[in-house]
Amino acid sequence: MEYFVVDVFTETALQGNPLAVVMNTMNLTTERMQAIAREFNLSETTFVERRPSEVEHAEGVRVRIFTTQEELNFAGHPTLGTASVLKAKMPETMQGDTLKLAENVGAVPVRFSGAGLYGEMTQLDPEFGAELDAPVVARLLGLETEDLDAALSPQVVSTGTAFAIVALRSSKALERLRVNQLEATPWLRERGARWFYVLGPTGKQNENGEPEWRARMQFYGGEDPATGSAAGCAISFLVGRGAVDSGNRIHVRQGVEIGRTSNLFLSARSESSRVTDVRVAGSTVFVAKGQLFQL
Repeated sequence: MEYFVVDVFTETALQGNPLAVVMNTMNLTTERMQAIAREFNLSETTFVERRPSEVEHAEGVRVRIFTTQEELNFAGHPTLGTASVLKAKMPETMQGDTLKLAENVGAVPVRFSGAGLYGEMTQLDPEFGAELDAPVVARLLGLETEDLDAALSPQVVSTGTAFAIVALRSSKALERLRVNQLEATPWLRERGARWFYVLGPTGKQNENGEPEWRARMQFYGGEDPATGSAAGCAISFLVGRGAVDSGNRIHVRQGVEIGRTSNLFLSARSESSRVTDVRVAGSTVFVAKGQLFQL
């Protein structure tokens, strides 16, 4: 089986979030996919299961996503990275400028623009869960309550995978982030979330005049360079609370602290008191390719 390694949410190899994409995996069992994901030992590995072209055009190319520990119904950088591999290596899967992936959560479209591999995924409309106690959240993050934006109480949000979104007054407090995973994990599970996604404004704008934010996501005892699923939850939260205007795009940098800078571009719309059209965009670069032996 052929595989590719790509870096997602970056235009520079060895930055962004790495992903392994294993092709043509129809005969693999779930247990074998999980074992291969552990072998790659990246934050996620995806498995592409090709189907007849008429099925793929109607429902999307079947993709399954695994961390080193479990299968996920949806994840952002695996969606964008896998779509980029398919566009580059299997262009027949494209429908115009768009490629649709059939994931456990449902169909996720990714639209490409320009000559390279800059793609924009449209995530499911968000589901807003429990609001969380700010002092408890701050303690679990290793921060002070005053570091959190008092106008934006933390909340569980899902666009396919549920995260606890925490907005800070300033991105500077991210330097002190130390999630107490032992205590935070069961606490979050009880409230319907998997992990914390913590972000704050830098007070600056990028070259396109888009507000800049910084984010971090610590999990499994480590840190994620870029979390596209959580980013979709975050922009849904910010637009829903009025902290970002409907339809406006923000630029989020993640992974800076671990030497894997990622650039995510986020937008969502507020229509009739609901948030919709959740978009997360970024670039992908190829790093390596290879073959797995008969397993």
